[in-house]
Amino acid sequence: MPLSFGPGSALALGAKFALNARMEGFLTAAEIEALGLSLRVALVAVLVDLPFAFFAALLLARCRFRGKPLVDGLIHLPLVLPPVALGYLLLISFGTRAPLGAFLFANFGIRFVFSWTGAALASAILTFPFQVRAIRLSLEAQDRGLAEAAETLGAGAFDRLFSLYMPLAAPGILAGLVTAFAACLGEFGAIITFVSNIPGETRTIPLAIYTAIQAPGGEAAAARLAALSIMLALAGLVLADWVARRTRMLIGQ
Repeated sequence: MPLSFGPGSALALGAKFALNARMEGFLTAAEIEALGLSLRVALVAVLVDLPFAFFAALLLARCRFRGKPLVDGLIHLPLVLPPVALGYLLLISFGTRAPLGAFLFANFGIRFVFSWTGAALASAILTFPFQVRAIRLSLEAQDRGLAEAAETLGAGAFDRLFSLYMPLAAPGILAGLVTAFAACLGEFGAIITFVSNIPGETRTIPLAIYTAIQAPGGEAAAARLAALSIMLALAGLVLADWVARRTRMLIGQ
């Protein structure tokens, strides 16, 4: 009988168990759960942010309009706003007793508070400026004559968007994604304020570190998770720089 290499095959299951065994040699089951939740929250946050971040960056880089400094300031406000303050604003806006939160829950069954989706929402808002800034810098580095030449040749707005702006902004898009992903992994204040610290639901790595510090004899667990956080953050920054340089080389910038 031929061997099956599908996701449910014995080989795949064996590899999965082997990986879990290796991870459990360094982290406990609860810590692995926090790591998995952190990765899921960060991935959802950056992917949801991406289209909004691109068009915000395009607006700031290519358009002139009244109130542009105010719009720019509002977009970058999460960079200077205390995360706890943002978490509080989310709580009074999206809580099940808040007007918007109650409406979403009653009509669509959407609940952000005390849920991992709320952690993703908080992370998405806080790291939104990272993507906008990286993409905007990439767009502003482009020669404006290219867009003018394309328009002269009859390229419409969508043609310029998909054949010019997006390909040339690829280094900024990728660098912004990786940087925002790494920043999401370290978010603490807004998440604990908005969605609390619930094991298996909202307890990401930073919250797991906080929990370990508060528990008697938790210093070893806190040290392991802190070391893991440092490795993930450093890997994210190095990867963001490598991706940006590599993409520039490929597109000839």
